[in-house]
Amino acid sequence: MIMPLTSTRISPDWPCQVKTPGSYDWERSAAKWLRELIPARYASYPALIRHPVLLARHAQLQVQQEIRVARTALQTARAELPMLGLPESVIEHTIKLYAAEILQLQHIARSVRAVSEALAGRGAGR
Repeated sequence: MIMPLTSTRISPDWPCQVKTPGSYDWERSAAKWLRELIPARYASYPALIRHPVLLARHAQLQVQQEIRVARTALQTARAELPMLGLPESVIEHTIKLYAAEILQLQHIARSVRAVSEALAGRGAGR
């Protein structure tokens, strides 16, 4: 059952680059945004082009992997970066960079989840 637009509530994590679910061309805007989150080589795969819900799933996996990478980089920075001969100021800056990136990626993950749920709810995977 498709709900009228007046009852559609958008998550606070909804990406501003994606139109409101149910509006004209919203699925295309969602697919465009999702393609920007995955490695370029995946963007041309026909299955991901034809099925935005599959694209959303892949974007979710990609962002979760990026979160794991950033966490590992953060957790190992103090032990490994000094061995590279980096000054303490660079190490501190790098630690802050990783911490900020994790927060940003967590926000993106919530946004991808919101878009994915909207796509699945609208039957976009047909």
